[in-house]
Amino acid sequence: MNPFSVLSLSSILAAVPLLFPSTGRAEKISVDSVISGFRLKPEWSVGTEMQGDYVIPTDPFFKGSNVEEKRISGSFGATLRGAFRFNPSSREGMLYPGIYQGAAIGIKTFFHKRLMGTPGSFYVFQGAPFHNFSSRLSLGYEWKFGIAFGWHHTDANPPETSSTISTAVTAHMGVALKLNYTLSSNWLLSLGIEGTHHSNGNTSWRNAGLNSAGLSIGAAYILNPLGSPISPPEKLKEEADSKRWLFDIMAFGAWRQRVILLPSSIYTENWERYDVLAPGKYPVFGMQFAPALTLNRWVAVGPAFDIQWDKSADLSNYWIEKPYEEGLSFYHVPFGKQISVGLSAHAELTTPIFSVNAGIGYNVVNPKGDRAFYQSLTVKTFITQHIFLNVGYRLGEFKDPHNIMLGIGYRFN
Repeated sequence: MNPFSVLSLSSILAAVPLLFPSTGRAEKISVDSVISGFRLKPEWSVGTEMQGDYVIPTDPFFKGSNVEEKRISGSFGATLRGAFRFNPSSREGMLYPGIYQGAAIGIKTFFHKRLMGTPGSFYVFQGAPFHNFSSRLSLGYEWKFGIAFGWHHTDANPPETSSTISTAVTAHMGVALKLNYTLSSNWLLSLGIEGTHHSNGNTSWRNAGLNSAGLSIGAAYILNPLGSPISPPEKLKEEADSKRWLFDIMAFGAWRQRVILLPSSIYTENWERYDVLAPGKYPVFGMQFAPALTLNRWVAVGPAFDIQWDKSADLSNYWIEKPYEEGLSFYHVPFGKQISVGLSAHAELTTPIFSVNAGIGYNVVNPKGDRAFYQSLTVKTFITQHIFLNVGYRLGEFKDPHNIMLGIGYRFN
């Protein structure tokens, strides 16, 4: 599993608005008259979307190494969506023209119910146009972040022939490029190219995950059309694009399982090692302090100081040697042996309500005494101007799953 196929595209999309600025209707408006937030009613829409995907065969299970010996190569899904756009006369509507956000619920089939189930999903999404070909046709981005539920995840067969989805609920992450066409003042059509990733965030084993890519087609009905975007006053635009520092402090927690390396026999000279699943689930807690410099209203970049405690860290060095049939157990691992401290660099797509953050870091202190690269992809949801909820994922070396990041933070600005 590798959510950084999604991460890489998200990082590119974060810079797209700089390259293709949206155009809007030019109207003379004074800064003092601009109203923020929901004091001006937003534009609401409801719609549906259908998506056909190719399942990328990243695991032998999808190639036919399963109880039915059948290849899993495609999926088809449908969703119901509700969304809103900020009023074009509001501060957010003028500074982020055409931006929309909402929630969706859907269902998907992989055409092999016994192997995969028929999972449903619930996710939030956000998108915006970054290039207008005409007054009706535009190209934009969209990301999705939520949960998928109802997977077939139990099997009486050995793990190597069981589903790669080992939990009933997984994360649902997606990113898309979309062509949007305004058919009338009330109807909007869309055609998209999408990539989707499902993962249990290493909360259970196995955690191979599922990656897919495909096409989507959608239609939305606008309940209360409010007109096209309005160009913001130059002074408001200058203020929004001015460079300034943001300071985020966040605490997060999670749980995880871990596969560790143990010697296959203490009686052999080579002490060959093999992977074994440590029993139980282990808590993870962490904190992050992240200053960021805004390059403009869309993008912020900066470093971060990361500290994380993982109760499953360094277990292999504290293994209690005993007969195999008695099961695995470990001595108490000192607290200091399970702390990692790292420095990371981040880029963030900053928009009203949501911010998408991608980071890459290096541990200067590591539980195992070595150094390791780590990566993260998170979504911050601002419930007030300063307080945000954080949902994200962390992995190492661009391939090794670490843990999810469920947290709360505060932004000083």
